[in-house]
Amino acid sequence: MFLLQLLVNSIVFIIGVFGIIFNRRSILVILMCIELILLSVNLNFIIFSLYLDDITGQVISLFVLTVTAAESAIGLAILILYYRVKGNILITHAIALKG
Repeated sequence: MFLLQLLVNSIVFIIGVFGIIFNRRSILVILMCIELILLSVNLNFIIFSLYLDDITGQVISLFVLTVTAAESAIGLAILILYYRVKGNILITHAIALKG
């Protein structure tokens, strides 16, 4: 059962990485792929915490979830403001925002 859970987490992690690599158009999809990667890392922390009978992994997972929620809220707020100004959320147009 332990190996099956690790396999599922590895698949979720690979989907997130490939989503970032192969999708270079939408900022929203890239944010969702980052969330998938962080979710898989959290699940690995929890699984190893249960397997090793230690609570440290679960505590670290709570901290990572807190940071992930803050990152998601700030990222989506910036994305909404960018959409209001520019009218689209394509990365090809966001490169012009250097400054």
